Amino acid sequence: MAGCDTAQLAAAVSAAGGLGSLACALLSPAQIAAAVGAFRAISNGPLNLNFFCHTMDPVDEAADAAWAARLAPYYEALGIDPRSVPPAAVRRPFDDAACAAVETLRPQVVSFHFGLPQASLFERVKRSGAAVLASATNVEEALWLQARGCDAIIAQGAEAGGHRGMFLARDPAKQVGTMALVPQVVDAVDVPVIAAGGIGDARGIAAARFLGAAAVQLGTAYLFCPEAKVSPLYLRALQELRADGTVLTNVFSGHPARGIANRFVEEVGPLSDAVPRFPHASERVAPLRAASEAAGTSEFMQMWAGQGAPLCRVRPAGELTRALAQEAHVLMKRH
Repeated sequence: MAGCDTAQLAAAVSAAGGLGSLACALLSPAQIAAAVGAFRAISNGPLNLNFFCHTMDPVDEAADAAWAARLAPYYEALGIDPRSVPPAAVRRPFDDAACAAVETLRPQVVSFHFGLPQASLFERVKRSGAAVLASATNVEEALWLQARGCDAIIAQGAEAGGHRGMFLARDPAKQVGTMALVPQVVDAVDVPVIAAGGIGDARGIAAARFLGAAAVQLGTAYLFCPEAKVSPLYLRALQELRADGTVLTNVFSGHPARGIANRFVEEVGPLSDAVPRFPHASERVAPLRAASEAAGTSEFMQMWAGQGAPLCRVRPAGELTRALAQEAHVLMKRH
């Protein structure tokens, strides 16, 4: 939920009995500290800080030039001068500076996407007292994470919005759905399993719990909350979305992620071999996204969403969290 999450959203979730999270892949250590400070100014509840663990390859100049040429007609149509575009923020992998921030800020939980950081950094996080979670998209990844000391596994199904957490798997077309993945991971590992992907209401929560999940992780449902930093265009697209309205695409960042299909996704992707390696593709796409939103159109906007979006409704985050927990409890008692 990078770019859409807020301290207010995380605080409301934690106050209602959930685990509030802050996305940190786009933030500098100073920005992480500011976000945590804003959270703690209004909440003493538990907090998760989420980081990415990708390999940060240098820019491939040839691939970047080809990508710029591919996007040039869109720049021209939107009146963007590529020479005047400031550098865009890119997703950074967890490193020494981020780890130092964790050691100073001491969140209760730290979670990772795309595997784990190098062993020395991982051990420093554990020594800080944080419980460590990480995403797995198949059983092999779950076993790999358990063997390296993760306290719980997030089983991310194909329905999930945003980036695929795959790091040993390579083909997004082979990603398993949440309800098939969760029981297989539960059977394979000895640590708690958290279900993620396509869960938008209490029925999904109860189903995941019946399949052995110790907890669930929701993202898309919280994009509908007023505490989230979601533009009116994005919120409207979410509210009008059908279950078949999302696709896996790499055109925004270079890595497959599930989002709402729009003109840019359909014309350039959804999955394209012309896209530079993650995360560098986003640097040239960012101006298109900004110009599109300023023009009042979502044609070039990045709008991550899971397949469960049609199940979601606009509600304050605390009210949503409490209602989901209570309704799921009733369903589970019934069965």
